[in-house]
Amino acid sequence: MAIKEKILGKLRFFFLSGVLAIVPIIITYIVLRFLFEGLDNLLSPWITKFLGYHVPGLGVLATIVLIFLAGFLTANVVGSRVFKWAEAFVVKTPLVKTIYVSAKQLVEALTIADKKAFKQVVLVEYPRKGVYALGFLTEQIVIEFKDKEENEMIAVFIPSTPTPVTGLVILFPKKDVVFLDITIEEGIKFFVSGGIASPKRFPLKENL
Repeated sequence: MAIKEKILGKLRFFFLSGVLAIVPIIITYIVLRFLFEGLDNLLSPWITKFLGYHVPGLGVLATIVLIFLAGFLTANVVGSRVFKWAEAFVVKTPLVKTIYVSAKQLVEALTIADKKAFKQVVLVEYPRKGVYALGFLTEQIVIEFKDKEENEMIAVFIPSTPTPVTGLVILFPKKDVVFLDITIEEGIKFFVSGGIASPKRFPLKENL
């Protein structure tokens, strides 16, 4: 029995290790494919018109060049200043500002440990009673209802799997939110792995 459990433990370890190795590659592939196709659709008509023939793989080449160029520019003092000036211009543009700032904050919250956009991992009944979903507490909000005493709400971001940069934001009454005593990193691993890289127990935490 002990040998069987040891073998199963090893197999589980190898499987989880494989998931953690492959899932980031898959997510990277999805993001890069989106960039490839977007740039290809944007540049191909112009390049084809200029050269007189279609260039296959233009989106791939353009994306690789764009990523390296952006990394090179933002890694030095002059490029960093230019990027900050360009970013300052973007955040002053009404519609673009909303999309860009929100996307940047979300990506930073998922990738940079020092960013505290996500305050707590929580458990909520969603999409119906008796079914639970994990999410991240992003803010506590007071809504001035006229006919309700309960006005303190919790904004919960419920990411999608396996790409937690997208999802839903739902307001729940504070009394309906269960606070979990697990780290933000553990919560992110739960979503990225589809629940495979998950803690065996979700200990509760005192409400904030």
